[in-house]
Amino acid sequence: MSTMKIKKGDTVKVIAGKDNNAEGKVLAVDAKKHKVLVEGVNMITKHSKPSQANPNGGIVKKEAPIDISNVMLVVKGKPTRVGFRMENGKKVRFAKATGETID
Repeated sequence: MSTMKIKKGDTVKVIAGKDNNAEGKVLAVDAKKHKVLVEGVNMITKHSKPSQANPNGGIVKKEAPIDISNVMLVVKGKPTRVGFRMENGKKVRFAKATGETID
């Protein structure tokens, strides 16, 4: 399996769908399903039954996964594509718009 271009903690911009142009932080990445969970994006309402964790139950708003192809990494406020290169024997991500190393 290839390396994921988006990682947990990255800031991304949504480029397609109902939340187009929304920005947020990546909360989780599902590599097998190619989905990401972005803070404040693709909000759904979920009805939950009362439980010990949530004694009242009720309607909860939470984020739903969004396809990884619908988000773009943001570096210094600018959305950019991501590439890989070798630096000092290590594979690192770099922003194609600026050419700078991300991590």
